[in-house]
Amino acid sequence: MNLETTYLGLKLRNPLVVGASPLGDQAETCLKLQEAGAAALVLRSLFEEQISQEQQNLLHAVEDAAGSNPEATSYFPAYGDYQLTPDQYLRQIGLLKKALHIPVIASLNGSGAGGWTGYARRCAEAGADAIELNLYELVTDGTVSAEQTEAGMLATVRRVVGAVQVPVAVKISAFHTSPAHFALSLERAGAAGVVIMNRFLQPDLDIEELEVKPRLLLSDSSELLLRLRWLAILSPQLQKSSLAVSGGVHTANDVVKAILAGADAVQVVSALLARGPAALAGLVGGLEQWMAAHDYESVAQFRGIMDLTHCPDPSAFERANYMKVLQSWKT
Repeated sequence: MNLETTYLGLKLRNPLVVGASPLGDQAETCLKLQEAGAAALVLRSLFEEQISQEQQNLLHAVEDAAGSNPEATSYFPAYGDYQLTPDQYLRQIGLLKKALHIPVIASLNGSGAGGWTGYARRCAEAGADAIELNLYELVTDGTVSAEQTEAGMLATVRRVVGAVQVPVAVKISAFHTSPAHFALSLERAGAAGVVIMNRFLQPDLDIEELEVKPRLLLSDSSELLLRLRWLAILSPQLQKSSLAVSGGVHTANDVVKAILAGADAVQVVSALLARGPAALAGLVGGLEQWMAAHDYESVAQFRGIMDLTHCPDPSAFERANYMKVLQSWKT
């Protein structure tokens, strides 16, 4: 049975990729993930705010003045709270490349041009097999248009792609007016892959202390549904770029669904944080069992057969299904 897939031009032994997370911080853990079946590993994100020396200085200044400016306290981490400094990040890439035989992908997270280009180059020089750009842009300024925001993102992608010789993937959110148009624009800008979807973390409100409280919750399989929809929509439209899904993959059935909708790779994080590296072996084994039960000899045979152009009822991904579901509810 052939589980091989191609993602970002990289030949992977199966579609299971460890997504950006703390799981890449320790070489021992990474070796266990590789042994359990991981086909590639994405390091935790290196943030734009860490990269720019000017912003590093600002962070120190913010930390020092924490008691004097109520809007500058506690929202950014103290500089020392980041788990990997930029230099440590580069060393970690080199360490993992020596320890592992699977591809190692660097992750850069930011909201502007920043120092991404230079550090993307340095990550590639340190041995990264690819770069994943996490375009985490949450626009709160009402004077900034969607067009301006996307133009800035595309400019960043073009600069990074032009600066490195390794493939570049871009992780996007569903909060674009037309995600399909934006994904096609990323492909034209040189992105080798699109990762669906960025998961914006939602803050909570403390009604006693009257404070905004950050919350980090692990995903569950219900979050996969949004991603399946966009995988199915984008799969037949992207001609050159790979597609990866990120978020909501917890069972072997989730893996199968993502591939049926058109995913070349399936990123897993929450399931591994909750259950450890052994969860990967279960996902790989479950994928093999499903393929055997349905007489598929390779992943390529069923990838995308449920996308927008191949599924029996394309309207299920479009507005018609939205109306049908709402009308079916009875009280």
